[in-house]
Amino acid sequence: DFIDIGGESTKPGSDLLPLEEELRRLIPVVENLAKQVDIPLSVDTYKAAVADAALHAGASMVNDISGLSADGGMAGVISGHQASVVVMHMKGTPKTMQQNPEYTDVVAEISAFLDRQARQAGVAGIQQVMVDPGIGFGKTLEHNITLIKRLHEFTRLGFPLVVGPSRKSFIGTILNLSVSERLEGTAAVVAACIFNGANIVRVHDVKEMSRVARMSDAL
Repeated sequence: DFIDIGGESTKPGSDLLPLEEELRRLIPVVENLAKQVDIPLSVDTYKAAVADAALHAGASMVNDISGLSADGGMAGVISGHQASVVVMHMKGTPKTMQQNPEYTDVVAEISAFLDRQARQAGVAGIQQVMVDPGIGFGKTLEHNITLIKRLHEFTRLGFPLVVGPSRKSFIGTILNLSVSERLEGTAAVVAACIFNGANIVRVHDVKEMSRVARMSDAL
């Protein structure tokens, strides 16, 4: 288990956050948590400077929504700290990613990206690489459903598979529910993802989803 901490909102339509503000928000939290808990800390950022500061402050993993494509210095920073990485797929930027995203074959295109970026991470010397197809990041409702149904295809890449469906808008669309009411919908998706090959689920409702994960593993 690990705690994933981010200082910048990456929900659809969000604006980019200046580097200085991200550091101001994030680094004190990482420093304080690192002193208080033994659970590994992950930092959710696509900026190499933020990752470097967070890893110095006590984090041991970087969750990069750009899949190491936004900042050319990111792979070197992670490797230099002997840290782990989650390579995620995102089409566009958070500001624009939900403006009519299109794919010829959503699974094939994302698989090719994740394979390429994960292998580049290995070449850079990163020892532990995980991949995430990026549910909700530049995908329509139909794309998200397809990714979940065909999630097992990503296991062929040979890297641990991470998914983050928690409270996402496609759940709200299907159930016609606000963010605060998506617990049961998230539980259904988390179980489906685990059945289809997910190794790690990134969630908000930790107590409830850990129970879903344990039950899914038992089944």
